[in-house]
Amino acid sequence: MNTKDNQINYVEFKAKDLEAIKEFYAGAFSWSFTDYGPDYVAFSESGLEGGFEKSEKKVLNGALIVLYHSDLKKIKDKIVQCKGRISKDIFSFPGGQRFHFMDPSGNELAVWSDK
Repeated sequence: MNTKDNQINYVEFKAKDLEAIKEFYAGAFSWSFTDYGPDYVAFSESGLEGGFEKSEKKVLNGALIVLYHSDLKKIKDKIVQCKGRISKDIFSFPGGQRFHFMDPSGNELAVWSDK
């Protein structure tokens, strides 16, 4: 994967039933999947890599756009400096770390790094 700072790198959706969502996207669009435990599945062969996170809540805005940056601390500080609000601080996950932020309009996005 060619990862570049400040570019959209991943999209994450919410889903109530991961098996049903895999069946739908595999059947309709021939996407491939990799399971990461009972609550997460990544997809590929879609043009942009992404995943589905299991959620019992009603899906209102089911997409999380994930940008890449090689230095999470640096970009996190810049986001705050530009009036963004951190909604979920830096945490680890299989493959790296990320954090979530809210833009001035209230859109939630995330930034991840494999560094």
